[in-house]
Amino acid sequence: MTLPRDAVLLRIFISEDDRFEHLPLYEAIVLKAREMRLAGATVLRGTLGYGQGSRLHTTKILRLAQDLPLVIEIVDTQEKIDAFMPVLDTMMTGGLVTLEKAQVLQYGDGRGAG
Repeated sequence: MTLPRDAVLLRIFISEDDRFEHLPLYEAIVLKAREMRLAGATVLRGTLGYGQGSRLHTTKILRLAQDLPLVIEIVDTQEKIDAFMPVLDTMMTGGLVTLEKAQVLQYGDGRGAG
């Protein structure tokens, strides 16, 4: 698979405890992106953050860190991201979703392994 230089970056901000059906939401989103053959997805776990309710979520509290912020990043063509958006909408009940233009400078390792 190749990506054109002009692509789109989809960012999904959710909470670690969010769920979709029987899976953590972040896992369900990545699996669905893979099923729809999007170029790739990465889940980033935050150590500190807050959202609409302004409640801090942190690893600094002297208890097991729970409900930490997560960001899922997916880069692909505008058309493939547009096709993914209605599916994503059915999976999410909250959170934040952003889109921005991205320039793909390199994709893959150059060995064709994908």
